[in-house]
Amino acid sequence: MEFIDGGVTAPKGFYAANTAAGIKYKDRDDMAMIASTADCVTAGTYTKNVVKAAPVLWDRDITASDKPVRAVVVNAGIANACTGREGLEYCKRTSEAAAKALSEKYGASIEKDQILVASTGVIGMQLPIEKLETGARDMTGKLDNTREAANLAARAIMTTDTIPKEAAATVEIGGQTVTIAAMTKGSGMIHPNMCTMLCFVTTDAAIDKKLLQTSLSDVVEDTFNMISVDGDTSTNDTCVVLANGLAGNRPIDSESSDYEEFKAALFEVLKKLAMMMGGDGEGATALFEVIVNGAKTKEEAKILAKSVITSSLTKAAIYGHDANWGRILCALGYSGIEFDPDAVELTFSSAAGTLLIARDGHGTDFDEEEATRILSEDHVTAICEMNRGGASATAWGCDLTHEYVSINADYRS
Repeated sequence: MEFIDGGVTAPKGFYAANTAAGIKYKDRDDMAMIASTADCVTAGTYTKNVVKAAPVLWDRDITASDKPVRAVVVNAGIANACTGREGLEYCKRTSEAAAKALSEKYGASIEKDQILVASTGVIGMQLPIEKLETGARDMTGKLDNTREAANLAARAIMTTDTIPKEAAATVEIGGQTVTIAAMTKGSGMIHPNMCTMLCFVTTDAAIDKKLLQTSLSDVVEDTFNMISVDGDTSTNDTCVVLANGLAGNRPIDSESSDYEEFKAALFEVLKKLAMMMGGDGEGATALFEVIVNGAKTKEEAKILAKSVITSSLTKAAIYGHDANWGRILCALGYSGIEFDPDAVELTFSSAAGTLLIARDGHGTDFDEEEATRILSEDHVTAICEMNRGGASATAWGCDLTHEYVSINADYRS
């Protein structure tokens, strides 16, 4: 597998577009479209929040069916969540507008239930549907397969994100080059409980729909479900994959070595994006990574890592560049996992160095100034050696800053 400079247009047959529809923002693009020249099999994972936005309900029904998909239409600014029957009707109308425009463009019969939709932004507001319909038609005429088109689409779906989040990779499968690419948005309301953001994956792999869903569900568990910014799980969390088969590889129809190659590449692409979202948490100054080694089971390791990554006190200490290791040990201790505190070793690591800070149940005689240098980098890792087994897990998050409160105090207004 090899990472390449690319976005959602990197796989064969995928195009993207963006537009300024004026949905809520007045000075920026706020809609994006991804379209394929060929029918796509799909897979999806969605929020586990009981309160689900209308686009989640719309997409979940489509990806659960055998209906081929041709495009995704996304808007930023208004989430279309808690909008009742009207919100679902707006999903339908947006899809109808896109389907009609794409049918005319490609000279094909594309139906509304071949169009996925997604929204992000303020909860409880109704969408200005005429603007979405106009935006869908406008973007159809602007679809392009360039690198710039992918990047502009990624930028158009940002809300409080400070950077667009894209990743792409190629992998050899059955003698053919297969490309997997994705774009995400996510900066706040990020917490492990399925997906915690919007993510759109494109691939030209030929793969069975059930296997595509299995691979996505498995990979999400170790990537997007291992990040947390603030402990809030959104109403709109969506991750969908579109696979159009244009790479020409032998179809992946069993859990063979080809399947494992595809799944491994998908993991690396989504892991890269998960880390980007953790580091771009609202108000964040650093990506905070927690590695737990030596746990009895993988599930135990994941619970321990998540407990540390979600600790507000630990996150505040990272912001202050303070090697307050007691907060990490405390977070491990209330995770619900039983372990021997005296067997735990804690280490901080970054580009500035590595420092053992605690073992045998107490702190080491470490240099506070060296610790501060290590914790002052923009990617800080805490390594927790539990010394009770052979399982490991990694979680990602960010520091907790004054700016997080400032961003969210007036987000709606």
